Amino acid sequence: MFKIGTFYKCFNFPIYKKLEDGLRDHCVKRNIKGTIILTPEGINATVSSERDNALEDLNLYINNLIGNIKFRFTSSDISPFKRLKIKTRKELVPSGTKGKSYNHQSKYLMPMEWHSFITDSKNIVIDVRNDYESKVGTFRNSVIPDIKNFREFKSFLKKNKRKFKNKKIGIFCTGGIRCEKALHSFEKEGLNDIYQLQGGILNFLSESKDKSSWQGDCFVFDERVTVTNELSPGDYKQCYACRRPLSKDDLQKPEYKKGISCHNCFFEKTESDRIRYAERQKQFDMKKT
Repeated sequence: MFKIGTFYKCFNFPIYKKLEDGLRDHCVKRNIKGTIILTPEGINATVSSERDNALEDLNLYINNLIGNIKFRFTSSDISPFKRLKIKTRKELVPSGTKGKSYNHQSKYLMPMEWHSFITDSKNIVIDVRNDYESKVGTFRNSVIPDIKNFREFKSFLKKNKRKFKNKKIGIFCTGGIRCEKALHSFEKEGLNDIYQLQGGILNFLSESKDKSSWQGDCFVFDERVTVTNELSPGDYKQCYACRRPLSKDDLQKPEYKKGISCHNCFFEKTESDRIRYAERQKQFDMKKT
């Protein structure tokens, strides 16, 4: 059984690069895999390990370095990650804005509070994730922006701000970090009555007794591709050309070629792209034999 830990913290973090080597050494010794992102505005991570107490040790290590950071734990029968990646970036998530996540204070709703909030028809609920994630699963009656990546969210909000004026707005994403970044865009458009699902969808599915407001699976950025409302691996596969999730029906479409293309990206990619992807898939298949 693989234990999975997710955590993030938004804060002014000028020495973020100095933590990389020590953090990598700590994780390698405990066979921890996953992705850890270090930035001047904070830290964001999803990691896993089979070893007993490995993530508890990491929790202590991170809290000794940074302090006051909450880990959320789940588990999986399959390994969510193939390797460890520690990345230093300018932003926790690319947003296309100059706003710093630690300059905005969220109003958080716990899972049970969230259920009450989104079932009140006077409130607006916005899914701040990419469109392909929302198609896999989302909360009932959510506003789903037509965006391919999070950098487009600020434009969506600018175009639609009149619809949201003087409304209570609930926002959600997978684990919470994109909501933290989205607050800058809301404030810029004069929208300040914003409520965030604490810990994101994954926390809701883990902690909520009543999950009836959630429909479908939740897309995750690891080898599981999606998880069900019980947090077990879903039935979706992934197109390794565009990284989008594919249902069983999608795998039967003529545009799908394993590792090369799918119906989502067939007309987005060039023939030279597909040749390159085919060679990559060939090399991958050779390693497996």
